[in-house]
Amino acid sequence: MKLIDSAIAYFFGDKRSSKAAKNIIYSFLIKGYAMFIQFALVPITLGYLDKFHYGIWLVISSILEWFSYFDIGVGHGLRNKLAEALAVNDLKLAKTYTSTAYALLTIIFTSIILIFTAVNPFLNWSSILNVSASESAVLSEVVFFVFTFFCVRFILALITSVVFANQDPAIRNLLGPLGSTLSLIAIILLKKYVAGSLFWIAMIFSWSPILVMLVVTIILFSTRYKAIRPQISHVDFSYSKKLLGLGISFFIIQISMLVLYSSANMILTQLYGPAEVTVYNIAYKYFTIGTLVNSLITLPYWSSFTDAYFKKDFDWVRSSMKKLSSMSWMLIGGQVLLLLLADKIIYLWVGDVVTIPFTLKIVLTLHVVIQLWESPYIIFLNGVSRVRIQLYVAVLSIFLAIPLSIFLSKTLNFGPSGVVVSLICFSLPTAILMRIQYKKIMNNTATGLWNK
Repeated sequence: MKLIDSAIAYFFGDKRSSKAAKNIIYSFLIKGYAMFIQFALVPITLGYLDKFHYGIWLVISSILEWFSYFDIGVGHGLRNKLAEALAVNDLKLAKTYTSTAYALLTIIFTSIILIFTAVNPFLNWSSILNVSASESAVLSEVVFFVFTFFCVRFILALITSVVFANQDPAIRNLLGPLGSTLSLIAIILLKKYVAGSLFWIAMIFSWSPILVMLVVTIILFSTRYKAIRPQISHVDFSYSKKLLGLGISFFIIQISMLVLYSSANMILTQLYGPAEVTVYNIAYKYFTIGTLVNSLITLPYWSSFTDAYFKKDFDWVRSSMKKLSSMSWMLIGGQVLLLLLADKIIYLWVGDVVTIPFTLKIVLTLHVVIQLWESPYIIFLNGVSRVRIQLYVAVLSIFLAIPLSIFLSKTLNFGPSGVVVSLICFSLPTAILMRIQYKKIMNNTATGLWNK
């Protein structure tokens, strides 16, 4: 590790660039393992359940993602505000932000658990998931436990905002693979001793990340982040407005992402059944490898851009953006290669369990290419809290995404590909606007909406 650190410091020079580069390298090493585990989980889970029940689990997971945005953007608000406080070494303010954020999320998600406990008995999950009525009782039980654990996990997940604000995203990237490894081991043991069970799959995937996040949170706040460890005495709800002011914008943007992405599983299960959800998700997981790699490169720059912009180090910003843009074009080339090799790799991965339609492969490739091209601009604008244009596009997508997906999929007979075409209809205009806004901000010509 010291050898890697020394090499990075020699080639990248300044502290901010070296820290970002170090996190990218460590994140690649971690994510390489994470991707292996994630891809291994798919055939193993399919082997334990079946295509139908695996599709049900995927739909339940996507529904739960809907509730992940009920933090009203507290996580993103903490990320930027904590980064600003740390940039000027105001540890007291940083501790207040951290303590208040944890208190807010605890109140929010405890309330949500209580509300869901009262509502769940009246929900017909067999109808919601488009399965036979005989599945209703077990589905209600599964959803209740998974939802409760999910809320607990979301409170603990605030540690990811803390590590990002400290420009330590490699630590955050450890959480996923550790949880996935626990899940993989547990499922392998289940296959030996317990018959296929949706309930136990749900329990495993719910408990594993909670255990990892709890342990990591305790360790980090006892050591590396001890100075900003949350305490009840430092909770100050007068700072909620600062966390939520920026957070509300991120919240609405997140809601739009929810509508654009998570609703796909619900639309597909209603139009074509749970089995088609499995086909779509396997294709989506494969074709978004490029975005996973890209996130390892760009996410470490979020808080670095916050720090640089706050200190008016614009030369560093321009230099970093050039590097990120070059990397995006390299990944776009890799995405084309993934398209050409798709059939062979997917067969090696999951066998003949699913067959991916040609049109779905094409539109997923186009969608990912757009994401890769816009990613550096999105990260910069998020880091400097200029998200108003994203906000307006997000509001528009909330109202139009689902009806557009249904129209393209069913009325125009695009099939599952229609869901992805709907995503492209919103992502392409956003990508163009983000590039224009970045140029205006860096040229000091951004006024009005372009500077908000």
